[in-house]
Amino acid sequence: MANLKEIRNRIASVSSTMQITSAMKMVSAAKLKKAQDAITAMRPYSDKLTELLQSLSANLDADSGSKFSEEREINKVLIVSITSNRGLCGAFNSNILKQSVSLAENTYAGKEVEFLAIGKKSNDFLSKSYNVIANHSAVYDDLTFDNIAAIAEDLMELFVNGTYDKIDVVYNKFKNAATQIVMTEQFLPIVAAVSENETSNNNNTDYIYDPSEKEIVEQLIPKSLKTQLYKGVRDSFASEHGARMTAMHKATDNATELRDQLKLTYNKARQAAITNEILEIVGGAEALNN
Repeated sequence: MANLKEIRNRIASVSSTMQITSAMKMVSAAKLKKAQDAITAMRPYSDKLTELLQSLSANLDADSGSKFSEEREINKVLIVSITSNRGLCGAFNSNILKQSVSLAENTYAGKEVEFLAIGKKSNDFLSKSYNVIANHSAVYDDLTFDNIAAIAEDLMELFVNGTYDKIDVVYNKFKNAATQIVMTEQFLPIVAAVSENETSNNNNTDYIYDPSEKEIVEQLIPKSLKTQLYKGVRDSFASEHGARMTAMHKATDNATELRDQLKLTYNKARQAAITNEILEIVGGAEALNN
C-alpha cells in the first residue's frame, strides 16, 4: 500500500485538476450560449437563401448555368477541414481529421488531394502527410462574416481558374451540447439537385423577379457560397464549445470519483498505521511487564 504522503500528494493533484476542468466547463458553457444563439439566428436566413436560389436555378436553362456549377472531370480536389485551435474537447477534432483523411485516401483515391485548414489542429495534423495550401486559424480571433467571406472568395477563384475540380468542406454540425454531427458538404461545383418536396414547394411559390432570374442567380450564388462557409465555421465553433463543455464535465466527474477513492484509501491507510502503532505500544508495555 502506498504511504500516506504519496496518497496526500495524489489527492492534492487530483483536486487541482478537478478545479481546472470545472472552470473550463463553466467557461465553455458561457461561450456555448453565445455561439449557439449565433448559429441558430443565421440558419433560417441561410435556409431561405438556399431555397430561393434553388427556385431560381430550377427555372433556368442548363446552358445559362453559373461558372460555379461547371462539372469537370475530377483530377484535383481541395478539402476544407474545419477544426478548433485548441484541444481538450473530446473527439471533436479527431472525428474531423479521420473524415478528412478518409476522403483523401478512399473517396478520392488516385486523385490529387490538397487541404485548406481552418483551425490549428487540422493544420498541425494534416501538414505532416499532405499539402496544406493555407492555414486560417486566426479567423477564430475575430469570427465575422467578412473574414470568412474572404476565404470563400479565394475558394471560388481557385475553382473558377481551374486549380481544383472539386472543393469539399468537412465540419462538425451543432445539434446540442452533447452531440456534434460530422458533415461533408460539396462546396463547388454547386449541387443542382433539388428534392421532390423542395421542387413542389418552389413550384407553388410565385416570385416576381427584377431585373431577371439569371442576373439574380449570378449575384446570389457568391453570397450563398459565402454564407454556406460561414455557417459551417459557425456550426463548428458552437460544436467545439459544446464538445469541450461535455468533455470537461465528464473529466470533473471522473476526478471527483478518483479523489473520493483516494480519500477512502488514505483513511484506510491511516487507520492501519494507527492500529499498528497501538499494537506496538501494547506489545512494548506487555514486554516491560513481563
